[in-house]
Amino acid sequence: MAEKKKAAKARPRRAKAAKTEAPAPEPKVEAPAKEGAKPVTHTARKKPKLTEAQRLALLLRRRIADRRPTFLRQEWFRHPRLGMIWRKPKGDHSKLRTHERWRINSPSIGFRGPAAVRGLHPSGFSEVLVHNPRQLEGLNPASQAVRVAGGVGLRKRALIVAAAEEKGLRVLNPGVGA
Repeated sequence: MAEKKKAAKARPRRAKAAKTEAPAPEPKVEAPAKEGAKPVTHTARKKPKLTEAQRLALLLRRRIADRRPTFLRQEWFRHPRLGMIWRKPKGDHSKLRTHERWRINSPSIGFRGPAAVRGLHPSGFSEVLVHNPRQLEGLNPASQAVRVAGGVGLRKRALIVAAAEEKGLRVLNPGVGA
């Protein structure tokens, strides 16, 4: 046994193969622009006209939302099939229902956002659900934005988006190819 160890120590080590350097990356060459093609330009999204109080309330709402805990269902860890979505505890002896202080947080009025901006989109627009282009009539582009309903198909969605662009309305979910 000792002889094998000595023989192993006496063997010369193999020289490590020299690392070959990776070839230098080729510089990126942009494809030549097609004749008559318009250059791609970015257009900024439409912004709502907000008062200073509304703008500050939106900032406050964002800070409150960052501090707000995730409200977990009672014993969400014990039964994975229940999921983590909040459900009100209804048991007679439930410590979570009686707000024992060592339990997780329950939704309460103190976690709510400012009333001035409650229900507004994070951009500050009030959302209007639209199912067809006729529903765009009478909307205010300064304070309202369009959300196309989920059941609307691609053809009618394209009509709604085009009509909204004409009227200067912002579409919150323009869809594919917009």
